Amino acid sequence: MTTEPSPALDPASPPAHPRLSLALGMFVAVVAFGLLVFGLSFRAGLDQASARGASDLALASDRLTTGLQRYRELAVFLSDHPTVWARALSPDQSADVARATTNVLQNLADKTGAHSLMLVARDGTVLAAAGEQTLPKGAQAAFNRAMSGALGVAHFVDTDQQRRYVFAAPVFDPGGPARAAVIVNVNIGLLEWGWPTEPSAIYFTDDYGVVFVSNRSELVLRGGLAGPMPVTARRQISGHDLWMHEAGPYIPSPALHITRPLPVIGLEAELLMDLKPVIALSSLQAGMAAALALVFATFWFFARERRRTLAEANTRLEARVATRTQALEIANRDLTREVTERLEAEARLKRVQADLVQAGKLSALGEMSAGISHELNQPLMAIRSFAENAQAFLERDNAAKAAENLGRISELARRMGRIIKNLRAFARQESETITNVELTAVVEAALEMTMGKVARAGVTLDWTPGEPVWVRGGEVRLQQVVMNLLSNAVDAMSDSSETDKRIEIRIFAGQDGGIPTRLTVADTGPGIAEPDKIFDPFYTTKEVGASEGMGLGLSISYGLIQSFGGRIRGANRAKDGQSPKGAISGAIFTIELIPARIDRTQETSE
Repeated sequence: MTTEPSPALDPASPPAHPRLSLALGMFVAVVAFGLLVFGLSFRAGLDQASARGASDLALASDRLTTGLQRYRELAVFLSDHPTVWARALSPDQSADVARATTNVLQNLADKTGAHSLMLVARDGTVLAAAGEQTLPKGAQAAFNRAMSGALGVAHFVDTDQQRRYVFAAPVFDPGGPARAAVIVNVNIGLLEWGWPTEPSAIYFTDDYGVVFVSNRSELVLRGGLAGPMPVTARRQISGHDLWMHEAGPYIPSPALHITRPLPVIGLEAELLMDLKPVIALSSLQAGMAAALALVFATFWFFARERRRTLAEANTRLEARVATRTQALEIANRDLTREVTERLEAEARLKRVQADLVQAGKLSALGEMSAGISHELNQPLMAIRSFAENAQAFLERDNAAKAAENLGRISELARRMGRIIKNLRAFARQESETITNVELTAVVEAALEMTMGKVARAGVTLDWTPGEPVWVRGGEVRLQQVVMNLLSNAVDAMSDSSETDKRIEIRIFAGQDGGIPTRLTVADTGPGIAEPDKIFDPFYTTKEVGASEGMGLGLSISYGLIQSFGGRIRGANRAKDGQSPKGAISGAIFTIELIPARIDRTQETSE
């Protein structure tokens, strides 16, 4: 009787630790590969972010330089003004000359927004002034340089903690030295107030390292004697300067630090760009690469283990063939069965994987098709209606009307193409060129597409076209937003018990300088159950099967309006028209857009 060798003592049995070591090595290799992809992606992202940041910093620098340059030119202009020149050369003239000089300074101060304008004699006497009546102490250096015949420039903080920038232009005696100086005092805070909102922190430091100008109020006057920037760590990667700091919740950290010298105004421009999006994108790419590498490594590991298992089984069978012929046949059958089962299991695994991949493709295709059909349903219905009308006109030998309908069908097809293009651009976070768009025409076009649905639902339309109102945006994308709001309003009132089903559309023209143009779409439906979630993706109040909506329309509309620099909001209307605590009498959506500057010549040509 033969005895089986113990597995623990069988020399053909491989030890367990090489497999563990191999698996651990594979895991380390996958992690190293992921870190390599992260590093490459992060460096590429840094290059792109650096290019964008340099462009933003250049724009901000040009904005500040241009804003200060006009005050420099104002100082030079006033130094040659006849009234100012006469007052500077003859300070003992009549009170009328002094009053005329003061009026000139006051008039230009009002028009340019300068903090103060003054004419100062060589001995420091203020001959005429608009605003401050005495020469500030911080402007003395600029005044002294002007008295030497050059243009003086200085910046300082006054006693009220207001930041000032001063230009001093000399007023020359004909053929002689400077007799007086025109001092132009600028409030830097007023320049900052008119700047657009920047996602990055931009600031300008002087020779002492003090932040004198910034789009972040918490950075103003930091540095220098007030202490350096609270940078906790600095690192150089591929020539880029990375900062970690604790400057405040609104200052990005980690951030890409970019500098730009501005010798014209005696400052240095600096920018801190948020690197969290770059890190997030690099992490996502590294994770995907590591996951893919892990899948391939896992398949390779199991294939290798399978081959080694078969080789070990064959080795054991060959070692026992001489003494166990009969046992060999049984073992051979068992091995064959095991191989067959493994092959079947592998085939089933491949089929399951293929089914999962196909299911993922079908799911993505279904979401994309549902979103596109939601946006193109109304144009398709209009095309169908125009096609049926064209057929009827052809049967009546009315070719002109049929051609008109075919022309409308062609126009709708072009609009559908533009809508698909906009949907694709929106999905990729892209935007077309923003132009001047006539808002009344956009509403008219949207109503033309949805009037059939409005009429079938028994809804009364309260809309009266007025004067053209021009805004900044995209014509097709604005039509898409208005059509979505109209369609949602009709759907909201489809099951309403109210006898007065009405949609009100109003346009309130804005003005340049901060007052936006508003477009409101209100209905008399049941209102919005959760206004805070109305713009979330895939949020919908429609019943399953009752509509084609997927909760994407308002989310897409929100992104489109934001791409124009505007905003959209939804709220409930109270029955009393005033108090939000009254009974709900429908919903109202408000779109705010930037007014466009249109001169009369362009408006007539339009």
